[in-house]
Amino acid sequence: MSVVAIIPARYGSTRFPGKPLAGQTGWPLIRHVHEAVSAARRIDRVIVATDDERIAAAVREFGGQAVMTRPDHATGTDRIAEVARSLKAGLIVNVQGDEPEMDPANIDRLVALMEERPEAEMGSLACRFTRAEDVVNPACVKVVLDGNGFALYFSRSLIPYPRDDGGRPADPGRWLLHLGIYAYRPAFLRRMTAAPPAPSEVLEQLEQLRALHLGARIAMAVVERHSSGIDTPEQYAAFVRRWRERAARRSAGDGGGR
Repeated sequence: MSVVAIIPARYGSTRFPGKPLAGQTGWPLIRHVHEAVSAARRIDRVIVATDDERIAAAVREFGGQAVMTRPDHATGTDRIAEVARSLKAGLIVNVQGDEPEMDPANIDRLVALMEERPEAEMGSLACRFTRAEDVVNPACVKVVLDGNGFALYFSRSLIPYPRDDGGRPADPGRWLLHLGIYAYRPAFLRRMTAAPPAPSEVLEQLEQLRALHLGARIAMAVVERHSSGIDTPEQYAAFVRRWRERAARRSAGDGGGR
């Protein structure tokens, strides 16, 4: 099965314009994402889907492949679907363009999941919450699974609701945080992006609810390590600090070995 990862990247982010080209590490942000995806062993090809020639030029400069798309797509999934229509692939993996610390092992786990679950039209990942304050944060999307590991529902609300604890998540590890990475069967990706937004999707502003509305089976794997996407300049600054700390540790380790 040929597996193609497509990274949607647009220039006009509302909270962080030009985000894919932010370069305080010496690399544009989109290159960090591309490198992480390329390190996954089960990905055969990586494509950046963009609506901006500046981003495409930056990708080509570091040797990546960029495909220009229409500028009017409502979502990153729509952008990916435009590119996927011209590909002969058995699986399309969607890695967000603002996930520079995505664990390549998680990408491989998602591909393996879709091989294990041929009945699934779509797949994604989740991990256990570690902080109670994150469980009740609407920015942290929760997912509930059925007994076979398929998604029942995704929500910004606290689901399932801890009635006996007065609505307080005393043990955050009982809840699952949905991670923003997806795998699609190409035929279902076409079907999903051709359908109108579902009522629940409009209310929650969560695209994956359209898939559930269409009756799709979304296979889920629970992983240990997760990464945080970058939505704001402040989050990018925190990533730069982490990157520099890792670089300093690597440098110190190399020096110590001489």
